Amino acid sequence: MIPRYSRPEMVAIWSPQTKFRIWYEIEAHACDAMADLGVIPRENAEAVWKAKDVEFDVARIDEIEAVTKHDVIAFLTHLAEHVGSEEARFVHQGMTSSDVLDTCFNVQLVRAADILIEDTKHLLAALKRRALEHKDTIRIGRSHGIHAEPTTMGLTFARFYAEMDRNLNRLEKARYEVATGAISGAVGTFANIDPAVEEHVCKQLGLEIEPISTQVIPRDRHAAFFAALGVVASSIENVATEIRHMQRTEVLEAAEFFSMGQKGSSAMPHKKNPVLTENLTGLARLVRMTVVPAMENVALWHERDISHSSVERNIGPDATITLDFALARLTSVIDKLIVYPDNMMANMNKFPGLVMSQRVLLALTQAGVNREDAYRLV
Repeated sequence: MIPRYSRPEMVAIWSPQTKFRIWYEIEAHACDAMADLGVIPRENAEAVWKAKDVEFDVARIDEIEAVTKHDVIAFLTHLAEHVGSEEARFVHQGMTSSDVLDTCFNVQLVRAADILIEDTKHLLAALKRRALEHKDTIRIGRSHGIHAEPTTMGLTFARFYAEMDRNLNRLEKARYEVATGAISGAVGTFANIDPAVEEHVCKQLGLEIEPISTQVIPRDRHAAFFAALGVVASSIENVATEIRHMQRTEVLEAAEFFSMGQKGSSAMPHKKNPVLTENLTGLARLVRMTVVPAMENVALWHERDISHSSVERNIGPDATITLDFALARLTSVIDKLIVYPDNMMANMNKFPGLVMSQRVLLALTQAGVNREDAYRLV
């Protein structure tokens, strides 16, 4: 995602340095477990940890990969340059590349989910505050875009709060479902590696063990994860659309905060446009765009293929970085939203008494008029 729509903490999760650091930790913890089992010498496992403070050279790894055409092998070769070829000869013992790649990807998704969960909590706090602030601020409700019956601005904020609270639950469930790791070797049979290694590595990384892996972690987990992000994005657009309507000149019941020095149009100096919520509408489309590819990744050939790999290299960073930015932006919009109660009342009274038609209808039926006649009279 471009820097314009990115925040540093989320971007850092997807940096090459972070990825290689996680790869290193997976390999080092696996060596510890294999040493405990007596599969490799303890001194070799300890030698791997001597690289714990190394800043891996991304350019050097890329240089090696240009020859090997294999990213994990390139990393392992670079690791051996720091640890020593003899000391590193048991690294990756009995493992396959997907053990490293999939476990790392899920660590990154879990870390991203933690940020998104906190973002959502901040948004909920803003919505709750505004709901309580405007619980008695009367505005006209609309259905099909047409005046319906009176409601309150507080209830508008409250329904968005309830929706985002459901989204918080979705994100927590998505985090739980994707928080698994697999260190099971080629085609997932543990033929050349003890399951105890998987147990140890996952525990150290804060993951659950993938109950049944092939050579990859099943992608239905990831499909559910990205689907949850897509729903959150749609809810963001739901709120943004309401604010965009309220800011229309002929409505003007609320508006985005317009700072000193801010300009709305290069041609028309008077313009104050709902640019933030329009931007959120567009960002929501980008997040939802990742959902279908994630679902298409579920159907892999046999025990594995890598048709999912190129997709995930893109949608992992793009979806999480964009949604993180969008949640933070919406929180700021809600916090600073300017509400115009007098305009709300004026809009409701634009056709005096007309919006009370149901009350009159019910009163007539209670007084003995049949419904058809009462409806016609009203």
